[in-house]
Amino acid sequence: MDIDSILNRVDTDLDASLDRLFELLKIPSISTDPAYTADCRRTAEHLAADLATLGLHAEVRNTIGHPIVLAKSDGPDNRPHILFYGHYDVQPVDPLELWETDPFAPRVAERPDGSKMIVARGAADDKGQVMTFVEALRAIKAVEGELPVKVTIMLEGEEESGSPSLPGFFAEAKDELQADAVFVCDTGMWDRDTPAITMSLRGNITITMTVRAADRDLHSGYFGGAARNPNSVVAKILAGLHDDAGRVTLPGFYDGVHEVDPRTLANWDSLGMTAGEFLGTVGLSKPAGEEGRSILELVWSRPTCEVNGMSGGYSGAGFKTVIPAEAQAKVSFRLVGTQDPAKIIEAFKAYAREMVPADCSVEFETHGSGPAIQVPADWPMLKTAQKVLAEEWQTQTAMIGVGGSIPIVHDFKTVLGMDALLIGFGLEDDRVHSPNEKYDLKSFHKGIRSWARLLAAL
Repeated sequence: MDIDSILNRVDTDLDASLDRLFELLKIPSISTDPAYTADCRRTAEHLAADLATLGLHAEVRNTIGHPIVLAKSDGPDNRPHILFYGHYDVQPVDPLELWETDPFAPRVAERPDGSKMIVARGAADDKGQVMTFVEALRAIKAVEGELPVKVTIMLEGEEESGSPSLPGFFAEAKDELQADAVFVCDTGMWDRDTPAITMSLRGNITITMTVRAADRDLHSGYFGGAARNPNSVVAKILAGLHDDAGRVTLPGFYDGVHEVDPRTLANWDSLGMTAGEFLGTVGLSKPAGEEGRSILELVWSRPTCEVNGMSGGYSGAGFKTVIPAEAQAKVSFRLVGTQDPAKIIEAFKAYAREMVPADCSVEFETHGSGPAIQVPADWPMLKTAQKVLAEEWQTQTAMIGVGGSIPIVHDFKTVLGMDALLIGFGLEDDRVHSPNEKYDLKSFHKGIRSWARLLAAL
């Protein structure tokens, strides 16, 4: 393939690429608000029509909610088949008064340093990211006349509202979605000049624990010292979840937790992130968690147990001297490696039950759970992507982890059996989900070039 001509086509067609992105950004595809149902369908139809101009067989597939765009191209049988995933829906724009301009009137704004950014709802999350891939296909098709690999594109319309239609769609279209790998663009770079590939996503468990004692709130003068206080029981349970070195104390909790590959650790160390820099942005300086671990290890590769909320008794204005009848705590676990969510849930329940006195009861509500995702470090496609990103950005590709979870990636792995290559060009300051969302013009332009390089390399 003539990669130089393809990249030149990307450069000369940038203004037209921006125009196409702007047409997409103008449509208010807010998935969580029923008032925008028609706009979500209009966005799906717009994308399907655009993909059809590239020679893809594009359809708008109905679901129980907003439609999914599914587009397919033929390609040589002896080359990889890529499934590309993105989403076309966006977050609500509230509070509208904090936007400098209409959120659905996209514009290019210039900073004092001369750099430019695309400002609109969905610019970074995820329409701008989706269009980097589409525009790369367009440039390749214009120069070569055909795509170098077989491509299936799946664009969802409910990512910002919990993806309620995905399980049914996966069950219905499982065979159609099979590919050698899935590309996910809803991620970001390490910084403005350093591309990144996300190597790992932590899994998650969320549980509400409720401890009950007396049959009503009690006067602490009459009953204090005699009646059990659920607040104290909950506090004791929570306090015992960590030892003095920051490790979680649940039996078997670290089963399936593996040490990070030395090459990956070296890549992380080369990024130069210190605990002071990481925590300084939120007014802290000393890391918690397991002792002896770097800050990036703690947030990318180690499991956690966090107390997300506590309630019990009176917490309003003034003072009310009561012993509450019940107390509650919301606890979450972030998982890594091959930790088993079901085993950890049972270990937590067994530990809490053992800590609860005989005249109290404890109940649990599990809100959700899912295992961690780890991209194989020796995956050839990963190595190819690492190389071409470094060529485009003229710097080493950061092989990063993400402390949070992306449920769709878990579904691709467990339901479809596919590893995901997570490459995106968003930045931390893109104001995703906030007023004045933006996407750097450099991210958009070089994102297109990056995908073109990768597709050509494959």
